[in-house]
Amino acid sequence: MVQRIVLGLWVLALAIAVPIGLNIGSVQSDKPTDRLPADAESTRVAELMATVPGGEGDQAFVVYHRAAGITDRDRELAARQRHTLPAEYESGGPPVVSADGTTLMYGVSNQNPAEDEQVTGEFVDALRQQVAGAPEGLTVEVTGPAAIGADVDAVFEGIDETLMLVTTVVVALLLIVTYRSPFLWLLPLLAVGASALASMAAVYGLARATGMTISTQSFSIMIVLVFGAGTDYAMLLVARYREQLPRHAAATAAMRTALRGVGPAILAAGGTVVLGLLCLLAARMNDISGLGLVGAIGIGCTLLAMLTLLPALLLVAGRKVFWPRVPRFGALPASGGRVWGRAARVLLTRPARSAVGSALALGALALGVLTMGGELGETDQFTSTPESVRGYATLGAAFPQQGGRPLTVAAPTGQADRVATVAGSVPGVSAVRPDRSGPEWTLLEVQPAAAPDTPAEEETVRELRAALDAEGHPGLVGGPGAERIDTADAAARDNWVVLPLALAVVLLVLVGLLRAVLAPLMIVGTVLLCFAAALGLGALAFDLLFGFAGTAATLPALGFVFGIALGIDYSIFLVSRVRDDLPRLGTAAAAGRAVAVTGPVIASAGVVLAATFAVLMTMPFVSIFEIGFVVAAGVLLQTLVVQPALVAPLLVLGRRRMWWPGGREPAEPLPETRLPEKMSS
Repeated sequence: MVQRIVLGLWVLALAIAVPIGLNIGSVQSDKPTDRLPADAESTRVAELMATVPGGEGDQAFVVYHRAAGITDRDRELAARQRHTLPAEYESGGPPVVSADGTTLMYGVSNQNPAEDEQVTGEFVDALRQQVAGAPEGLTVEVTGPAAIGADVDAVFEGIDETLMLVTTVVVALLLIVTYRSPFLWLLPLLAVGASALASMAAVYGLARATGMTISTQSFSIMIVLVFGAGTDYAMLLVARYREQLPRHAAATAAMRTALRGVGPAILAAGGTVVLGLLCLLAARMNDISGLGLVGAIGIGCTLLAMLTLLPALLLVAGRKVFWPRVPRFGALPASGGRVWGRAARVLLTRPARSAVGSALALGALALGVLTMGGELGETDQFTSTPESVRGYATLGAAFPQQGGRPLTVAAPTGQADRVATVAGSVPGVSAVRPDRSGPEWTLLEVQPAAAPDTPAEEETVRELRAALDAEGHPGLVGGPGAERIDTADAAARDNWVVLPLALAVVLLVLVGLLRAVLAPLMIVGTVLLCFAAALGLGALAFDLLFGFAGTAATLPALGFVFGIALGIDYSIFLVSRVRDDLPRLGTAAAAGRAVAVTGPVIASAGVVLAATFAVLMTMPFVSIFEIGFVVAAGVLLQTLVVQPALVAPLLVLGRRRMWWPGGREPAEPLPETRLPEKMSS
């Protein structure tokens, strides 16, 4: 009866949540200024730009390139296409030919006062249709700020639905393979799907109430986190429930026992993830702090679904949902996995050798961090190169003297001339031009000589800011180049603040859960080593395998928080089982039993979680791809290497010391050097 009431309440909640959650796209934004701290200089410039009249338009460049040189027919084609543009489009002047004669370009702008993304997309699409059908040997590309923005929006279009679909299919296939049952896989998937829909509604409501902006990266990570962690918790509950069914005539009694056994571990693991994610609120980067809150909401909804909805679904379905391997009352309990039982004997017979060998292997992978590339530039963010980025590269090569990306300097209108003079005297600045002016602020366009996303451009921006500060002029420097610097500075600060904070919080939680000192320190140390190995493996893969130009500035902070929070989950599951059997069996036998019994479940859960994060690698943005790779690699290392080959051997080596002051050995434990041949559950 209780389970039917629970199902009814969930149906009612989802009937309310689904229409609300489907509006999540209306509160999503991926503008750079939405990601940066509110007090960043480039953010303040962007806000001032909105207050200065004029300039509310989209700007693009049409680039014609022929390697052998632009011909007269090419010039005629460009002139004809330029003159037949719609009347509402404004030309930026006559076409300009590069010094080497290979490239011709002209600018086009369109009024867009509301900065409507749909208007920008239609403008760029119209331009591309206008210049389509170039003759052989001539490439025509539309680039510029509007084109890059339109390509970004095109990539994000429909990405939420695609991500949900791909993640659902991946989880469903893995559950079918794991359970080998035509019915059982559907119940965890329904519970996880319900938690995802509830999370979307809760996040949308929070965003509407607080004005918080949700980035596509935050939403994408929340979805895979809910599916991955939710499936993990579901698999642990189903495994313990299945283990108890042969021992109880009533399924409700088996479920109560299962919840008493695994429920605290699931709550502890989920609570640790929530607290770890909430540490991200200390970040200055808005998208990082927002992800912390969004992820915590997702895990909270997931815990609620796994501990209420999933048990109700399992009880309503009955024992037959496990068909064809139905666990009947009185049958022999399932034994631990044979493969994992043998692995336990091999790894724990000589625990020192196992621990040292696995630690050295992880340390070797961690050395890959030394090869980590620099920060990604604006044109490096795509996994495949869109037309706007190709055109940008063509412009930079053909017009090196104008290859720099313009900066925007905001100055009080009364001091604009003096600020322009100071800016023009900075080394690396090739030109300073007035943009537009208002009663209080005037905007200047400052052209660096250096190419975009280069150390020389960064040096120019920093010297420009230093020169304005030294002269006492209240000029503010913004634009894409300045935004990149502000992002790097904020991310570096977040790495030094968020990482130690998350580490301290998780350590304190473990000390409270285990009521011990050495075991929590050991667990945190192994998770740190695993994170370093995953990051090192990622750095090598990004450079040698995928050929990325660099790594996202936020990767260390995000990878660390997810790595430690999720990695701790598996340690909690393993160590909780060891602690349950410790008084009866002794440390060595309890550790061997834990590896044999929990190994199959932890490994399966790890593969599912890694696969869900690997779904992020299908996203067309390098920063999201990199997070998916590092977290997936870290989860696999945690479940397949760290838990059986490092944590369990260290527990055996530490024995009673690991559990001080709350642990104890039995009065007459089994011999520490002998592991049972069969480890039943």
